[in-house]
Amino acid sequence: MLVNIDAQDISALSQQFEKLVGALLDVVRMPAMPLDVDVTPAGNFRGFDGGQFYVVEQGSITARYQDKTIYTMEVGDILLPDIAGGLDPHIAVYYGSDSGAQLRCYPGLEFMQRVFNEPAAIRLWTRLLVTYAGLMLRIAAANLQEEKPATPGFEVYEPGEIIINQGDRADYVYNMSSGVAEVLVDDVNVGRIGDGEIFGAMAALTHSDRSATVRAKTTCSVVKVPKEQFTELIKSNPATIHSLMIDMANSIVNLNEQLVGYQDNHPRTT
Repeated sequence: MLVNIDAQDISALSQQFEKLVGALLDVVRMPAMPLDVDVTPAGNFRGFDGGQFYVVEQGSITARYQDKTIYTMEVGDILLPDIAGGLDPHIAVYYGSDSGAQLRCYPGLEFMQRVFNEPAAIRLWTRLLVTYAGLMLRIAAANLQEEKPATPGFEVYEPGEIIINQGDRADYVYNMSSGVAEVLVDDVNVGRIGDGEIFGAMAALTHSDRSATVRAKTTCSVVKVPKEQFTELIKSNPATIHSLMIDMANSIVNLNEQLVGYQDNHPRTT
């Protein structure tokens, strides 16, 4: 998925998104129907159905808003039915092709039933949605006028840089695209965050301040999604709660293990 502005950030997000799409399809293992798309100068391509998932097999699909191409989906990208645009033609997003394409089609309802039946697929689906949300934020920022403020959906942190500060207000939920970060409570190292982990969700969902600091240990590529958008994502995709609960439970177990180890190595004196 490419645009002409902020190409480096969007390219990194696109690569992560395409990797998640491939992993999800491998887990779901659902047969697809082929669809050939002709050149489509206006409106949606022939055969478009808002209840289908489409994966680009060859060529490319363009997303157009008010006759302007806002991004291009290339091989490996997925078009989700919940981003098909509204009924109002003035605000709808239309999907066509400048040079033709070949797609794989998946019935949306059956596809999601398979996702919900597989915990690994639910986890991948959650990461895919968060990454997609971050990607759309970045694309929106790239297409806004320079004088208008925009929230980037992607950041790169170098070793030693702070991603989250303990005590700060929780404005974002994060997904670690790549890299390793350490978690500190009162300057004590209590855990780590690695590739693919979603973090910062608890404080965002409970409207509480950050309970820990997260500091990059290696170069970290991080997807950032505003808490309001993340909350809406949860509401519209309830299965993601299961995945988040697993991640949070694992984080609590890891935290407890780290704290026990710290107490064993630093016994209290009376």
